[in-house]
Amino acid sequence: AAARGCGGVWRRAWQRGAGGPAPVPRGQRAVACNARGGAVPAGKSGLAPWVPVVGLEIHAQISSNSKLFSGSQVQFAAAPNSLVSFFDASLPGTLPVLNRRCVEAAVMTGLALNCSINKRSLFDRKHYFYADLPAGYQITQQRVPIAVNGSLSYSLCIDNKMSQMVTKTVRIKQIQLEQDSGKSLHDDTRNQTLVDLNRAGVGLMEVVMEPDMCCGEEAAAAVRELQLILQTLGSSQAVMAAGQLRVDANVSVHHPGEHYGVRTEVKNINSLRFLAKAVDYEIQRQIEELENGGTILNETRAFDSKLGCTVPMRDKEGKQDYRFMPEPNLPPLILYDAKSLPANMNHQQVVNIDWIHERLPDLPSVKRAKLVERYGILPEHGFTLLNEDGLTEFFENVVKQTQMKPKKVIGWILNDLLSYLKQHSLTVKESPVSSFLLADLLNLLEKKEISSTAAKQVLAELWKGEGKTPFEIVKEKKLELIDQKELEQICQVVIDGQENEVIMMVLG
Repeated sequence: AAARGCGGVWRRAWQRGAGGPAPVPRGQRAVACNARGGAVPAGKSGLAPWVPVVGLEIHAQISSNSKLFSGSQVQFAAAPNSLVSFFDASLPGTLPVLNRRCVEAAVMTGLALNCSINKRSLFDRKHYFYADLPAGYQITQQRVPIAVNGSLSYSLCIDNKMSQMVTKTVRIKQIQLEQDSGKSLHDDTRNQTLVDLNRAGVGLMEVVMEPDMCCGEEAAAAVRELQLILQTLGSSQAVMAAGQLRVDANVSVHHPGEHYGVRTEVKNINSLRFLAKAVDYEIQRQIEELENGGTILNETRAFDSKLGCTVPMRDKEGKQDYRFMPEPNLPPLILYDAKSLPANMNHQQVVNIDWIHERLPDLPSVKRAKLVERYGILPEHGFTLLNEDGLTEFFENVVKQTQMKPKKVIGWILNDLLSYLKQHSLTVKESPVSSFLLADLLNLLEKKEISSTAAKQVLAELWKGEGKTPFEIVKEKKLELIDQKELEQICQVVIDGQENEVIMMVLG
């Protein structure tokens, strides 16, 4: 029961579109577009290639202590219906009060995505009837959203090779503030549905991306970059498993040179892996349907992760179905910059766009460039470090504590540490090997006190989490390297004790 689309925004985008992304050589399927771009070869019918078109609507929960229009606390996994104000429950006579923090988060996100910030934006009511929406409408920004006309650059691999990466850009149509709905809990055993309104009224940013992508891989890469940006800004925690980032994918196919085809919308996708699978499945489904003489319905579908396919949910609502109207209880949202801010205005009561812009942190693209420049690592290593939560900090901590050069440290981080974590489904923060322990181990290796083979044995022991230091493991397992002089002495002792055997070997 997430926010249900953005009315006619996508419909207009598809209606005006003709053509699509640039075609690729024949023989490449949609499910393996590998960053090359758009056209998918003909199926069994031998018709002209198909051009897939993919656009996204992303709902990001704003990091805020309270909801968008009420003072109710925001807390994940709280007891059902324990965080519901009179306004959230839509009791008569209650009025919305706009949360300043949510406005600032939306402005910050818009600036990071190269958007134009509207100094005057409007709120609207979007009507639909669900049990988890007590008012019967959602307050959103349909006519004039807070930010428009931005862009997001993202990178992805060619042929799954990290060393071959291309950068692409997707246009951001708009970012709008809106309130979330509640949550319906379906109890199939008792054949009943329970409603939890804790999430009702939580602040959302809806990021609407233009239909500039052509496959699941591109969609997942774009969302991952957006997720990193939101987390860097602190405007959203953007944890998909906690419902803080939910994606609706709009998919259509057409022949080159023709208008965009009829689109379907796959709702509420909650992981990047499922997003890629859902988009690629839907592309292939539509191609097969059309080549078999069928038609594509303008409908809303869901992705069944167990079956690996999309399934119909309902007909797609149009703009007229939502009966949009201006929100009568909220005045226009007025923002300022340094030039327009009145001299006698209380700065605590307004949102200053320039003030927010000056305080933007380094975005992921800048962080990657700095990592490459500072440590001399490869660009693809920078992507891996940022894509894994906490891995950049882990790497930098190891570099600070070890004498080994960063280029060698990165190999141990990516090839050994990361491989182990993925193998055991652990996050960096859950690693039994701390940055201090790994640095200690690499120092032993750098001082040539142990061999590389021995270092890997020590690392395997450290994974057990028994509290031993690398030095203690080396002593216990007798893994130290022996210097040449000591080795010569050992060999001499062996030779002196085996004179007959030595004489026989010499005489041959």
